[in-house]
Amino acid sequence: MSIYKDYLKQIEERKDNGLHPQPIDGAELLSKIIEQIKDVANEYREDSLNFFIYNVLPGTTSAAFVKAKFLKEIILGEAIVEEITPSFAFEQLSHMKGGPSIEVLLDLALGDDVAIAKEAGVVLKTQVFLYEADMDRLENAFNSGNETAKDIIESYAKAEFFTKLPEIEEEIEIVTFVAGIGDISTDLLSPGGDAHSRSDRELHGQCLFEHNKEQQNELIALQKQHPDKRVMLIAEKGTMGVGSSRMSGVNNVALWTGIKSSPYVPFINIAPIIAGTNGISPIFLTTVSVTGGIGIDLQNWVKKQDADGNTIRNEAGEPVLEEAYSVATGTVLTVNTKEKKLYNVDKELMDISASLTPQKLEFIKARGSYAIVFGKKLQAFAAKVLGVELVSVYANSKEVSNEGQGLTAVEKIFNKNAVGTTPGKTLHAGSYVRVEVNIVGSQDTTGLMTSQELEMMAATIISPIVDGAYQSGCHTASVWDNKSKANIPRLMKFMNDFGLITARDPENKYKPMTDVIHKVLNDLTVDDWAIIIGGDSHTRMSKGVAFGADSGTVALALATGEASMPIPESVKVTFKGEMKPYMDFRDVVHATQQQMLKTFGGDNVFQGKIIEVHIGTLTADQAFTFTDWTAEMKAKASICISEDATLIESLEIAKGRIQIMIDKGMDNKLKVLKGLIAIADKRIAEIKSGEKPALTPDANAKYSAEVVVDLDLIEEPMIADPDVNNDDVSKRYTHDIIRQLSFYGGTKQVDLGFVGSCMVHKGDMKILAQMLKNVEEQYGKVEFKAPLVVAPPTYNIVDELKAEGDWEVLVKYSGFEFDDNAPKAVARTGYENMLYLERPGCNLCMGNQEKAEPGDTVMATSTRLFQGRVVKDSGEKKGESLLSSTPVVVLSTILGRTPTMEEYKAAVKGINLTQFTPPHKLLVRA
Repeated sequence: MSIYKDYLKQIEERKDNGLHPQPIDGAELLSKIIEQIKDVANEYREDSLNFFIYNVLPGTTSAAFVKAKFLKEIILGEAIVEEITPSFAFEQLSHMKGGPSIEVLLDLALGDDVAIAKEAGVVLKTQVFLYEADMDRLENAFNSGNETAKDIIESYAKAEFFTKLPEIEEEIEIVTFVAGIGDISTDLLSPGGDAHSRSDRELHGQCLFEHNKEQQNELIALQKQHPDKRVMLIAEKGTMGVGSSRMSGVNNVALWTGIKSSPYVPFINIAPIIAGTNGISPIFLTTVSVTGGIGIDLQNWVKKQDADGNTIRNEAGEPVLEEAYSVATGTVLTVNTKEKKLYNVDKELMDISASLTPQKLEFIKARGSYAIVFGKKLQAFAAKVLGVELVSVYANSKEVSNEGQGLTAVEKIFNKNAVGTTPGKTLHAGSYVRVEVNIVGSQDTTGLMTSQELEMMAATIISPIVDGAYQSGCHTASVWDNKSKANIPRLMKFMNDFGLITARDPENKYKPMTDVIHKVLNDLTVDDWAIIIGGDSHTRMSKGVAFGADSGTVALALATGEASMPIPESVKVTFKGEMKPYMDFRDVVHATQQQMLKTFGGDNVFQGKIIEVHIGTLTADQAFTFTDWTAEMKAKASICISEDATLIESLEIAKGRIQIMIDKGMDNKLKVLKGLIAIADKRIAEIKSGEKPALTPDANAKYSAEVVVDLDLIEEPMIADPDVNNDDVSKRYTHDIIRQLSFYGGTKQVDLGFVGSCMVHKGDMKILAQMLKNVEEQYGKVEFKAPLVVAPPTYNIVDELKAEGDWEVLVKYSGFEFDDNAPKAVARTGYENMLYLERPGCNLCMGNQEKAEPGDTVMATSTRLFQGRVVKDSGEKKGESLLSSTPVVVLSTILGRTPTMEEYKAAVKGINLTQFTPPHKLLVRA
């Protein structure tokens, strides 16, 4: 059977699932289609024409190369296709977004046929996805006196590819659709369990609202009722897009409610409009900008006040909210992009200037942020070639500089890495700048989308200004099933060829490494002044400042070495008091959130901000537990302030782990890992000599808020509770309900425990081993009354535990130990009451491969408590995932319930749970 017949068979199979033909990205299939187009008598010619014109993925896919070549033949008259005139062929090329299409257009524009060259030049003037090789060709032709090249470059210098775009509609009529009450996790928009289908956009689109067909049909009915309006998806009484950046979530919303990107590119929609009572999660909002969409902070529920202006509170002490205006499903509103206001008919509801900043309006006009980034680069190139001043076309970078005001830690990092700002000008929070990126991370369930984005922006190699980049295999570590076998090797080869260090070697020269991506990036970050971009919300390093991002922003960082963003405000977190010897550092993390909310009357002052935490003496592994959790605090990012000696210790640990990667054979031809060790050595030398001490803020820096955590108040283990039965639906599944262990009275049933994810480190594994020995000594044996799943974050940890004897202890009490030579091929559907030693990686925290049994109450060290993430509901009971420290999780599984304080203290006796000591001096620069 021919490849085309195979494609027809696949089409029929997809029809059974209500799907259209899958977009074509392969050269072999498209070559066969072209062969059938050329044969005017071919029975498949008409369908082949439609596939060629409307169903080929653009960029640098192998199919795009074949398509561009054939269009060139048509333009030159070497091939005659009645349905595709040369003019239409040029139109097709204009929608192919770079790579082979640019190469063909340059061939034609710089060729000998004047008429064709002129038409090719007209199309090239609309294109922005040009790379160095393309610009070099233009510059060389210009220097040789080519008039078409001169005309194109002069157009680029004026940025006509942007200025000649249609203006944004002054009024956008929308109709509201409430997607949920309370915080809406990106799992609702793109469930982790459907990660395997993300690169097949139409198929993945079926999972919107977690496959809730009834809700999907309500959305369709609303669209039919209002065909002339755009649908705005809303998180009522909550924040939209918490949990992760999830480009696939934005893609799904755009597919259902957005605008078609191109008539010739299937299932790629842009410009969704989303909103939340408490706005949009910061990293999710960045993802919306990638597509030229709009995200609105509605503020439609406000705190009720008495006659004296005091906030009215309920019996639980929580503020009583009242509705400022309704956004119930079906409400017709108007977004006025000129006035930057939201209206209901003629009634002004609120100012939405923050949603329509000059930069965001540019993204909307250009149909996405990529075009702005590439456009600025292209305009700068053209101005340089012509030797002219850069014409101010784009909104000026917002530069906020407050004389006499010191710098926070993040402001210092942004000032160091800023590109294209006014020389000598000191920038403060509120500035909007381009910055160079030092470290980039791509994870495996979004990596295929990142590779697609790189193909679509025609990128072929990592930017030389990136110090290092890593492609993980952690989100698919638990089960090496057929979906993983089909997707992951292909992803690893693409990323390895692109220049990343990859968890799997395409040639199988080194053993697969499924280490949690955040842990690897934490080691690869060897400069406290670094900026890190990663394709996961938990990209929050304890060195430098790290931002979780969508797969597209990751692709942009890989291709250009840059990112554009505002300098966020910071919240300063310091500590006082002493920790109780039986408390774990995880309890400090939870207490920080609890005390912050109490101090500020329930307002989350961390949301959208940088948390500048003055850890001081905590090394990178332990400090990461704090920075990691800041994603759940809804912070934009976090920065750890360390003492010099502690930072040096962390860098030495990182060097050792990077060397292990080198010894395994993971370094690439660019010698990225070797280069990182050199950067670490240089940084250590700077600190030791006093030339450049560890990063600290200035004493006179300005913060949006300051939080002092009183360690004396932490008297019991702290648990983040999803509160699944709260009468107020908006209060369920948030991370803001932090309870003490005694709240549960030692009686709450626990059905499964999980020790793993990025929130644990080697110390947690040693605590587990010691607790098992303590329990055996106390009770004469270790018997689990609930399953305990343990997934170490990295192989390094496993190796070190083996060397130190702790792994042997864990194996002694376990009923299952992972085997890399025979990884699980099928996800578990049930658990026995025993200890499972799972392969390093994300495991249950990700929720895309294995889950707890429906309706279980899970006690976990992980980060996610959202509905359906770790455990689904059953017909009889809601599943719930409570988050706590390793000791609480372990003891809960041994008892089958939450422990009492007496049981807890006995189980952790003699264990040094944390060496955390708050610094006794101000970590600032005078």
